[in-house]
Amino acid sequence: MVNVETALKEATTSIEGAIGAALVDYGSGMALGTVGGGKDLDLTVAAAGNTDVVRAKVRAMEMLGLKDEIEDILITLGNQYHLIRLMKGRNSEGFFLYLALDRGRANLAMARHQLKKIEESLEV
Repeated sequence: MVNVETALKEATTSIEGAIGAALVDYGSGMALGTVGGGKDLDLTVAAAGNTDVVRAKVRAMEMLGLKDEIEDILITLGNQYHLIRLMKGRNSEGFFLYLALDRGRANLAMARHQLKKIEESLEV
């Protein structure tokens, strides 16, 4: 098991095209850890904003009566991918990993695969 800082560093160094990563509590919208980002990507603001995305999707699934789990949510922008992976492990419900990728350099399938592995090894 790895801690938050190690997991986020791994995400930004091992995933090609990674711009930044965060671990977010979607109950409060607060980022518990961030790595990367910069002047064009404020990860604290992104964490709060993406919390609204997760909450909206959870509500929609409840209204539809879907008895399934969200694995991840992909937001595709002109130059970036934003990947939100809800955590499912013991003691990690209510959290998600957020990863921003440079669309021109990222391999989305590999990023999803690597983020899943990081999620499985992360201890919150």
